[in-house]
Amino acid sequence: MLNVMSLLLTGVGLAVALTFFAGTPARDAGAADKAESATRTEAPPKAPPKAPPKAPVVSPEVEKSLDRADAGGERKGPSSGGARGPKNRTLKVSIPGMSRLDGSTIPYAGGTNEAAFKKYAGVHLRGTGDPWDREANVYIAGHRLGYPGTDSFLAFWDLNELEEGDRIFLTDAAGKRYVYKVFRDFIVEPTRVSVTRPIEGRNIVTLQTCTLPDYSRRLIVQAEKVA
Repeated sequence: MLNVMSLLLTGVGLAVALTFFAGTPARDAGAADKAESATRTEAPPKAPPKAPPKAPVVSPEVEKSLDRADAGGERKGPSSGGARGPKNRTLKVSIPGMSRLDGSTIPYAGGTNEAAFKKYAGVHLRGTGDPWDREANVYIAGHRLGYPGTDSFLAFWDLNELEEGDRIFLTDAAGKRYVYKVFRDFIVEPTRVSVTRPIEGRNIVTLQTCTLPDYSRRLIVQAEKVA
């Protein structure tokens, strides 16, 4: 009997020691999850690059996905419906946290319409939602550097400065204003089409530009409509 009790006590002691040195599986798993979902931001160079990138703001894969959605009516109907908005889907955008977006005109155009990207601060991508919809992803993309002498110049340069809780103001062609609040930012590959899709039951605006210094990826900031 004494031998059995001695063996049991020895086993318990070894288990406690192993737990102390190895850590609990639950705690380690939680730490790993937190690291995986952490927001990634960039640190841009102090001065803008000398020339705009040759690569398009919107990748061909994303453009094709939006074209299919627009042609198939995937962005319309009861799931995304709500109050009717103006036929002209041009928007004006003001963002207090971004120095160059103050009542900037954002036309509704395709991702390959480089003339629109050069002339305006950004483009409301064809095939994405509208601020008056109940459920939508209002997707706005723009150049990081842009072209001197146009509204595109440095329009999205300071997109990385936006933080959770910052406000974004959209105004439709009829003069109705919509208020959005930033809830997350992250970086994706240029071909990631999922960032253009709506989030169920929510109306969000997505702002997209290229990462620095080599424009190789896409910086995404998303905000949800609050008023």
